Amino acid sequence: MSYKNITVEKRNGIAFITINRPDVLNALNIETVDELRRAALELRHDNEAKGIIITGAGEKAFVAGADISELRDLGPEGAKQYSLRGQHVLSIFENMQKPVVAAVNGFALGGGCEFAMACHIRIAAENARFGQPEVKLGVIPGFGGTQRLARLVGKGRAMQLCLTGEMIDAQEAYRIGLVNKVAPAESLMEEAENLLRTIMKQGPAAVAQTIEAINRGLEVDLATGLNIEAILFGLSAAGEDWKEGTSAFLEKRIPDFKGK
Repeated sequence: MSYKNITVEKRNGIAFITINRPDVLNALNIETVDELRRAALELRHDNEAKGIIITGAGEKAFVAGADISELRDLGPEGAKQYSLRGQHVLSIFENMQKPVVAAVNGFALGGGCEFAMACHIRIAAENARFGQPEVKLGVIPGFGGTQRLARLVGKGRAMQLCLTGEMIDAQEAYRIGLVNKVAPAESLMEEAENLLRTIMKQGPAAVAQTIEAINRGLEVDLATGLNIEAILFGLSAAGEDWKEGTSAFLEKRIPDFKGK
């Protein structure tokens, strides 16, 4: 597919998605959100892409937020539909059955922070900045910020960030659990790729089932979550990768996973 505001490059099993609007700090307008939806749906069924890395063009921003010029004139129903549209797209990435890593190379504010949180793992450059500054515009986060942030860093910290609109740096984001790792800017993509390739060496079916178990389990009580895990554990035993992985371990060889 051809895109105007993003680029998608596949290299050695990894799909690299770059939000490519550096002149506006990669702000998410409706057109860009729709292009991300198209890319996500395409890659979801692309057997060539075993994992995804998402980043922003340029050195200043991952995604600096929504395109404010589009928000200003939205009425109540338009704003609700705008929110639902963005939430739907981010949920596609969040529920992808292949690993999705955000390589946060600068400002990740508003919709940018929300997009990063929808990825399975976040690696931040040392110059990255995070925040949900929507209250400063008289609005609230609309792409899942009030929900995912609390799940990642706890209610108190989420309240503080969303109610003050303050920005935090990469080290603070790491300290509170918003990001998994901080890397020098010049090695950010290398770190993201190394991490993703480590995941890609594992059984693909098991990786997909683990993502599903964690995502579904977070939304229910512990007993229900444990039951979800047991069901998926049983399903994994029916796959070829289960037999291959256990046999390879016992035979002291590297497994040859087929993703089945």
